[in-house]
Amino acid sequence: MAVYVDRARVQFKEKLWCHLMADTLEELHIFAQNMNIDARLFHRNASYPHYDITLEMREIALLYGALDSDRQTIIAVGKILKVQLKQRQSDSD
Repeated sequence: MAVYVDRARVQFKEKLWCHLMADTLEELHIFAQNMNIDARLFHRNASYPHYDITLEMREIALLYGALDSDRQTIIAVGKILKVQLKQRQSDSD
């Protein structure tokens, strides 16, 4: 299992942001909680489930063991997370 951060540099509210993902939703949420990332930064309705984090938070995530990841890796992980999220949603219906 692993946690990943991409190299995006999305400007929003005078900060630069990137994306945090993991092999599983559970691992993603645990990692985010351990970093005290606000749960409101989790995007379940985006192209792929992820947390938005600032570039400063990215550096901390890397220190916590997240992997610096290229776009191909992020897309592959995102597809897996999307399937997991859909499964959870259908299980709760």
